[in-house]
Amino acid sequence: MVLFAVIDIIGSIPLILNLKAKVGHIQSKKASIVSGIIMISFLFVGEEILKLIGIDVNSFAVAGSFIFFFFALEMILGITLFKDEEPETASIVPLAFPLIAGAGSLTSILSLKAELETINIIIGIILNLILVYIVLKKSDVIERVLGKAGISVIRKVFGIILLAIAVKLFTTNIQGLI
Repeated sequence: MVLFAVIDIIGSIPLILNLKAKVGHIQSKKASIVSGIIMISFLFVGEEILKLIGIDVNSFAVAGSFIFFFFALEMILGITLFKDEEPETASIVPLAFPLIAGAGSLTSILSLKAELETINIIIGIILNLILVYIVLKKSDVIERVLGKAGISVIRKVFGIILLAIAVKLFTTNIQGLI
């Protein structure tokens, strides 16, 4: 349940539709598989990788909060900050990483590792990825149902929510750095 809240694929629908409008197509299967590989790999070697390069979990989470902050600004203000030269797809960046398998979910995975059995975390990741895949696959239907006005309203509302998540992630983890 922690990962459902952190990944928040339902709340990311406006961002997904925005990315889809920019690049034209999102490869649902590819984004889901890559996200799963990132999260499961991070479950086993994430803390060691961060230690190896001299980064603690708090620094990682603070960096992720900045990414969420900029995504939120794009959604709220209707501006473009993340620019790729003729992107072909958004399936890997920024969808699989950092939106789905980002600082929040990876930090949560490390936290859950201390409390739960590894198999339970893997099952949680897989269940989340099934929901992610369904939402990504059905984004056209969601877009038709909501319409342009509905998407615009939801994009602004969830932009503010994403901004609040960024602030929370920042304030929670900056204390560990000070």
